[in-house]
Amino acid sequence: MNKMLIPILFAIGTALFWGCYGPTIGNAQAPRVNGAPLWSPFKPYVFIGIAYLVIAIIGGLAMMGVKGDSFNFSGEHFATVKWGFLAGCLGAFGALCLTTAMMTSKGNALLVMPIVFGGAVSVTALVSILKLGGHVQISPLLWVGMALTVVGVVIVAMNTPHGHAPAKPATDSSQPAEPHAATPVESDDTQAS
Repeated sequence: MNKMLIPILFAIGTALFWGCYGPTIGNAQAPRVNGAPLWSPFKPYVFIGIAYLVIAIIGGLAMMGVKGDSFNFSGEHFATVKWGFLAGCLGAFGALCLTTAMMTSKGNALLVMPIVFGGAVSVTALVSILKLGGHVQISPLLWVGMALTVVGVVIVAMNTPHGHAPAKPATDSSQPAEPHAATPVESDDTQAS
C-alpha cells in the first residue's frame, strides 16, 4: 500500500467532517422572537467543547493503548504535551471563531466555510515558510496558488446553491388570509428530476 494513501484518506475524512461541521453549527442557532435570539451562540459552543474533550480524551487514550504507548506525560514527554496543548488551544479558538462566524452570519455556511478552508491552506503555507526561517527557496507558484485560493473561495461562495427563504408567518390571524398566487410553472430541469 502506498505510504501516502493513509494520510490522504484521513485528510479527506477531516475535510468531510469539517465540511459538515459548519452547516451543523448553523443548525444550532437559537430560535428568534421578534428578531432577538433566545440565547447566545455560545450555548452550543459549550457542547462543541464537551464533544472535543470526550472524543479527544477517550479517542486519544484508546489509540495510545492500541499503539502500546506509555501513559507518562512528564519528563522527556513534556515538549509533546506542551505542543499538543497549544494545538488544542488553536483548534478550540478556531472553533470559537467558527461558531461566532456561523452565528453572526445566521448560519451562512456557504459564506463562512470556503473562507475557513481556503484561508487555512494559505495560513499553513505561510507558517511553513516562517518555520523554515528563510532556508528554502519559495516558488512564485505558491503566491499564484494563494491568489487562486482567494478567487476559488469567492467563486464557491457565490455559486453554491441557496435554499429558498422560509415563509414569513402571518402576523395578524384575525384578518382573512389572502388568496394564494398561482403556482409558477416548473422549469424543464425541475420536471426532469
